[in-house]
Parts: sequence; C-alpha cells; structure tokens
Amino acid sequence: QVQLVESGGGLVQAGDSLRLSCAASGRAFSSISMGWFRQAPGKEREFVAGINPSGGNKAYGDSVKGRFTIYRDNENTAYLQMNSLKPEDTSIYYCAARVATIATTTARSYNYWGQGIQVTVSS
Repeated sequence: QVQLVESGGGLVQAGDSLRLSCAASGRAFSSISMGWFRQAPGKEREFVAGINPSGGNKAYGDSVKGRFTIYRDNENTAYLQMNSLKPEDTSIYYCAARVATIATTTARSYNYWGQGIQVTVSS
C-alpha cells in the first residue's frame, strides 16, 4: 500500500505561481512513479504531469506544457510547480502513484491516489 498526502493548494490570481507537494509513504519511494491529475466539476479527470522513479523521464499534459514542472526529491515527496496560472487551471488536483518504472498518462493505470487538493485561480 502507498499512502499519499497532498499539500500546497489554495486561491491565487491569474499569473501567480503555486507549488503542490505530495508526500508518499508505505513503500520505497524509489520504486514508485508519480503523477498529477486534475478534475474540474463536470469534466473528466485530466493528466497533468508524470515522473518516473529516477526523475529522468517526465511527461506533461498539453495544456500545462511550458508552465508546470514536476520533480521529486530522494526521500518521499513529489512536487508540481505551477507558474503563469490561468483561471482554467482551477480544479481539484490529485496526486497518484504506481509501482512501476514508467509514469503513464492514463488515470486507470495508477493504483494509489491522494485525497485531492483545491487550486483556484481568479481572473
């Protein structure tokens, strides 16, 4: 089992930056690929970013490329640095984990999920 706890969400203005954190426990962090997804009311869950266990491979959703950066430390935390935020980035953001060497872009391939954290960007 892997437990995930997100932090860092909140209310910001368009153009601001925000950093989300996801602390993982229950399994060796070096064996876990991490992902960030988001889901707005009435919409499907959307892939935001993913990173493999070594941190050497990253992937981003088209809507956040060039603005968001995913990274991880060597202990137990993955981060999502969000710059140049837009009102359309408003959503609940979820951290996800899978025990695999590849961070995929599909939600169903992740076995473990955090509780979600609200990010609201005002115009």
